[in-house]
Parts: sequence; structure tokens; C-alpha cells
Amino acid sequence: MKKPIVQKKTVKLFRDIVKILSPPPKLTVSEWADKYRKLSAESSAEAGQWNTDRAPYQREILDAINNKETETIIIESSAQVGKTEIINNIIGYHIDYDPAPIMVLLPTVDLAKSYSKKRLALMIRDTPVLNDKVADAKSRDGDNTVLEKGFPGGYVVLVGANSPASLSSRPIRILLADEVDRYPLSAGDEGDPLSLAEKRTKTFFNKKKVYVSTPTDEDTSRIHKEYLKSTKEEWCLPCPYCGRYQPLKWGQIKFEDVTMECAYCHERATEYDWKNQKGKWISENPSASIEKRGFHLNALASPWEHWETIIKEFKDAKKKGKDVLKTWINTYLGEPWADQDGEMANEEELLKRREAYNCQVPKDVLVLTAGVDVQDDRLEVEVVGWGIGKESWGIRYAVYRGDPGQQVVWEQVEQLLDSEFCYASGERLMISATCLDTGGHYTNETYKFCKAREHKRIYAIKGKGGSGIPFIHRSSRNNEEKVLLTILGVDTGKETLLSRLKVKFEGEPGYCHFPIEKGKGYDEAYFKALTSERKVKKWVKGKLKIEWKKKRTRNEALDLRNYATAALEILNPNFEKLKELNKNGNIYRQKAKKKKRKRKVVSKGVSV
Repeated sequence: MKKPIVQKKTVKLFRDIVKILSPPPKLTVSEWADKYRKLSAESSAEAGQWNTDRAPYQREILDAINNKETETIIIESSAQVGKTEIINNIIGYHIDYDPAPIMVLLPTVDLAKSYSKKRLALMIRDTPVLNDKVADAKSRDGDNTVLEKGFPGGYVVLVGANSPASLSSRPIRILLADEVDRYPLSAGDEGDPLSLAEKRTKTFFNKKKVYVSTPTDEDTSRIHKEYLKSTKEEWCLPCPYCGRYQPLKWGQIKFEDVTMECAYCHERATEYDWKNQKGKWISENPSASIEKRGFHLNALASPWEHWETIIKEFKDAKKKGKDVLKTWINTYLGEPWADQDGEMANEEELLKRREAYNCQVPKDVLVLTAGVDVQDDRLEVEVVGWGIGKESWGIRYAVYRGDPGQQVVWEQVEQLLDSEFCYASGERLMISATCLDTGGHYTNETYKFCKAREHKRIYAIKGKGGSGIPFIHRSSRNNEEKVLLTILGVDTGKETLLSRLKVKFEGEPGYCHFPIEKGKGYDEAYFKALTSERKVKKWVKGKLKIEWKKKRTRNEALDLRNYATAALEILNPNFEKLKELNKNGNIYRQKAKKKKRKRKVVSKGVSV
């Protein structure tokens, strides 16, 4: 009688052993995330268990990793669609379920450190199946640091596209490249950072490469170029009325009732009605190989963005001019900016634009800034006025001839920078910030001049050419005089100036005014110098580069307007606040005959 009981126990024992030894059930990345992934309170408004159905368009993207035929995944998208969480889930899946050497490539080392601390470390901490496999970076485990996480069977290394050494050190099977449109053209002298990273995957037959980015300019956008060579898949929803599938398109959004019109039956439906439908990915390039899948997403499909807010942001961006509208196109529609303008400003049109101010400072000017350029035989200065929407007014262009190695020419410049400029009413305004170029043959003299006058917001700057370099690049005191030196991305500044010079109508954001009165310096020679460079497109080793070429030798006017613009960006004034203060008593202006007081400008702070 006891034998059956023994047999049952034996059978149960073997079943338990089989359960322990049998491989885990096959899971896709989305299934793994739905089962194990936890969202952290510090990095998510919806902390707790991950649910792919919250943003169902993510499922196909995540599971493309599991398709043996797919090697490269391209995600061209807007902001706020969860693309960072897609990367996180792929990392978590491979740490826990399919161990492999992984590289996460970000634009800079600093961004890699920030991502590690604020996103990756939190996911590992709050997802139980991960925190048992990856030691804390603060532990004595040598395999785990801020930029490298070791785990059984693999590791995650985080690198910056600006660091050539970290891009060429080890083989990887999974390459996750985030914000690729913000990578430098070259990692030091080593070449294209994405190409360097791709080479690290060559030894793996089952490699995966994921490229993610919000696009930038159409001509230079890497993510857009890669997307065009892919399957070009759009997230499509069926019309609530006729059932025809279609992507959510900005051109079909109706502002008056916040609806989207069907491209086929032309019925309008609300955001809720559209998003409540079950969507699917539809390829615009079905003949393309599934080896390279491309996905495009815009904010209209995001559960974290509402159409009413997107419409409001669009209206605000349009009011603020082309620069802000470009950012809106990139970050909300996930589309590259296509500039339909020509490649240069027209000097004759600008010369005809001149107008009579009948005063030193027009009434709509709220802030004055200046730029100073140093040549071997002279110093040149431009004073520029700024108003709402960064509308600008040329105030004074002056040339002081003399040896910059002698004090007398600097005294003349300082006298102008300390001047008070009058409105028609007799009220006065002083220059709030100045940028002075330290390049050339008189670097020590410029350093000393700026060092002694930093309290006057006279800043030393040095230009750095190259596409993709931020206008206000970086600041440091790493020089002999310990002066605060700011590096400017001059090509970015020229792009901004070129777009503003092309604004046609007075009162529009960015419109540039110039005075016609003699003695203010805005003659034909000025406009020849202002339009002395043109933007040209050049292919170098198969890659498109944007360069600025001189068509005339003299370009000081262009540089000076760039420097005066940089001074405004560093000052970062609150124009709305200044306008309001002006209505309530002109507290930052002074009557011409009153006792001189210290300048007072309302500012958001000097951001250097």
C-alpha cells in the first residue's frame, strides 16, 4: 500500500527538478517588460509595473529585437513618446534574459553619466530581476561603475560620441545609439563616432543596432537619412467612422474644435476617439528589407501629450519665429526641418530696408548688447538693440583705428561701451552685456581688458567653427589671466542670423532693423560685410557637411552681429518682464538730466 505513495513523491520530485532545469519560457522584449519591468518614481509620472499597452506603438518596436532577420532598428521620433524607455527595456531584457555585451552611445560623456545615474541605475534598483544581477556602483565590485555595469554573461558600457578611446576598446553585440543627430561629426581625430561604434559589432552574427533620435535639419539629419533607407513604418489608426488606417497627421488637425479630419471620408473625430482605436504599423517602403526596420512617431500619438497642448505650443512657436518653430517641428512632429530659403542674405534688400530712427534708440528696444572685434590695425564695435521676439535694431557701428597693443584705442572702445543711448523721449539706456573676441594676435590684451571689466558684463569669447556646436558652447577660466572665456559655436550663430535677416516683415520675431542716418555706420560697406559669407553644402567621404565660405574678405560686420547676439544669449533677459516694467514707470531707464545711477536690467541670470 505504501508503494504508490513513494511513486507519487518520486514523480513530484522529478517534476520539480525538470521545472528547475528547464529553460525559461520564450519571451519577447515587450513580454519581458510587461512581466518584470518596474518604473521608478523619480523618472516616471506613472511609477510601478510597466504596461506596454499604455503606449501600444512601442510593442512592435521592442519585439523587433527578437526578429532574427532584423539587424538594425531606426526610430525617428518626437519627444515624449517613450523612446528612452524603449532603450531601457532592451537593456533590462538582455541583462536578465539574453546576456550580451551592450554599448549605449550618447552625444557626450556627461550625458552618458547622467543617463546612467538618473535612468539606468534607477531601473536596476527598482526591477527585482535586475538588482540581483548588477551590483550597485557604490559597492566594491570592480565590474560596476557609473559608465560600466557588469552582469553574468555580459556588461553594459556607456560612452560619449565625443570620446574616441571609449568607442574602440571592446566588442559588443547590442549597440543602442541615442540622439544620433546630436553626435559630433568626428570623435576627436578618429572619425565618425557611429561608424566607430558599429565596427565593434562585426564579430557577432546575431548583432543588433538600434538608432534613436529626434531629427534636426533635413540636409544633415543622420536619423532621417537612415530612416529613408529603411522600411519607413508609420503608426496608423483606423478612422472612427470609415475604418481606413492612416497616420496621425498635423495637416489634418483642426484647431477650432481640436479634432482630426479623416484623409478618406473627411469626418472629424476627437483625440479620444482616434486614440481609442487599435493601431498598427504600416510600411511606406514595403519593398525594403526587413533587415533594416524604420519607425516614425510624432507626439500626436503619445498618451503623454494632448492635442490641445500641442496646438497651443505650435501657436506660441509660430509667434516666436523660425528658430522656435524649427524646434517645435523637430520635437513635436518628429520631422526634420526643411529650410526653403536660399543660402545667403541679399545685401541690396537689406540696404533698402534702412529706416530713419530720429533718435538713438527706438521705443521698442528693451535691451542693448554689443560685440567687439579685434583686428591688427583697429577695433570694431557694434551696439544692437533688442525687443520682444528678439526683434533687433542696429544702433551704432564704429571703427577705431590704431594699434590694439596701445592703450589709447581701448580707451575709445570703453568710452563707447560706457555710453548712454537716448530714446526720443530723452530717457536713456546703457549696454547690458558685451562679447569681445579674443582670437588673433592680441589675445593677452583682450584677456586683460575683459578681466578688469567682468563686473560690467564684458565677456571674453572665442569662436569655434563646425556644424552642431551649440552657440554658447562652454565657459572656463583655464587661461593665464584666469578670465572667464566663453567658446561660441559661430556656425550655429551664423545660421540663426541668416534666418533672421530673411524675415521680411517688421514686427515679426527676429526681424532686423537698420538705421539710415549718416554717422551711425550702416553704409554700403557694412551690408557687404554683413552678407560676406554664404552657407554651402559639401559632401566629404560620403557625408554631407555644411560650411561657411567667404565671398568677400571683410566679414567683421557678420562676426560682430554674432557676438552681440551671443551677449544677449548669455544675458538671457526676461523681455516680457522688461516690457511690463517699462509700462509701469520705466524703472530701468533714466531721464537725461537726472543724476547718473548704476544700470539696472531685469535678467534671468548670466548663463555661462
